[in-house]
Amino acid sequence: MSDFGDDDVGAGGDEPMLDEDVTEFYDPEVAEGEDEEHAANGEDQDNVVVSGDPSAAANALKGGDRAVKDKKIPESERTTTPYMTKYERARILGTRALQISMNAPVLVDLEGETDPLQIAIKEMREKKIPLIVRRYLPDGYYEDWTCEELLQ
Repeated sequence: MSDFGDDDVGAGGDEPMLDEDVTEFYDPEVAEGEDEEHAANGEDQDNVVVSGDPSAAANALKGGDRAVKDKKIPESERTTTPYMTKYERARILGTRALQISMNAPVLVDLEGETDPLQIAIKEMREKKIPLIVRRYLPDGYYEDWTCEELLQ
């Protein structure tokens, strides 16, 4: 049934349907050196959870006079507190629960537990979460903390 009242008229109008050219999609191939370049810039770091000043994190990724890897503060010179914030805790638990739900290996005994969030909480309690908290500072530099180092 048509809203226009023309039930037996074709929807294409009077023009014949023309075959359209098939659009070829560009599939960029990664050159040999490009993949290593992305890894060196820190773009392939799947185990890093970003924390801290979001505008500083955005500015650090834009570039500047130093590369992202050069802006890392050594462990001996870190100035931020060694305590995990509630925001870092929530992001770490959510990230780890998502990984577990996507069949990542679990690092603790399950004891019949099936909920990914509860498994992530148990991993955090036992300090076995394999994630790194990256805290960006206002000047664009950052500190990396492992979950084992941060006090809860």
